[in-house]
Amino acid sequence: VSKQIRPLPQLPTMANLLLRQNPPENKVVVVMGATGTGKSRLSIDLAEYFGGEVINSDKMQVFRGLDITTNKITDEERSCVPHHLLGISDPLSEFSAGNFRTLATAAVGSILSRGNLPLIVGGSNSYVEALIDSNFRSKFECCFLWVDVALPELHVSLSERVDRMVHKGMIEEVKEFYRPDGDYSYGILKSIGVPELDRFFRVESLCDDQETRRKILTEAIDAVKINTSKLAFRQLEKIRRLKTVNGWRLHRLDATEALKKPAGESDAAWDRNVSAPAFSVVSRFL
Repeated sequence: VSKQIRPLPQLPTMANLLLRQNPPENKVVVVMGATGTGKSRLSIDLAEYFGGEVINSDKMQVFRGLDITTNKITDEERSCVPHHLLGISDPLSEFSAGNFRTLATAAVGSILSRGNLPLIVGGSNSYVEALIDSNFRSKFECCFLWVDVALPELHVSLSERVDRMVHKGMIEEVKEFYRPDGDYSYGILKSIGVPELDRFFRVESLCDDQETRRKILTEAIDAVKINTSKLAFRQLEKIRRLKTVNGWRLHRLDATEALKKPAGESDAAWDRNVSAPAFSVVSRFL
């Protein structure tokens, strides 16, 4: 589901008033889902509707750089909603789950102190699991939203997303992080798209044959698509484990129809199946 800007329905005056009179004191909303399901879009909907701020929980988007490759939400798409832990760390440094837990906990406290709603959003479920331990739950009450898309449709959409990323300049962006030593085991270098393009950059510097270059680039892009789909599957498996083993109560929101519909009908499907049910769940939670 593409990140797009569109007008949102306004809360009734009385509801706005009640939210401002009773700001959340210890409540946190967590938006989960595999890559490409529409988590960022929903987070903006929720933030604008309830007065929230977003805390990024994507382990690659926490680094500076590779904005296209890591699919960071753009300034325009943020729609003036404050974002935290997005592009804050040196790209070649390590950023652990412990680092995330410390900074995210501080961000939650800061957001609540302003009377706003913290929205933890991202696909790195290991970060979310590390954050929401018994200590965190003793201080904050959590509402979990799971944006889900049927895998066949999601795989098609992810492939198309990679094509759009290439068109936007992903190859040129990744080239700045090419490592002749082939070590992509740390920092932002672990992002899908960086190791996959290594062979192309090596051949590009040694081979003048355009057909060979095109063939290897196509293979690299195909590898990015395959590995992105594998990531989505792993993320989905982790979410299911958190639900069944950890006992997290996840409110599932099915975005499949919104993903499949043509542009003119997608927004209505999104409102009907994702944003409206999410607003209802969060309203009851608050």
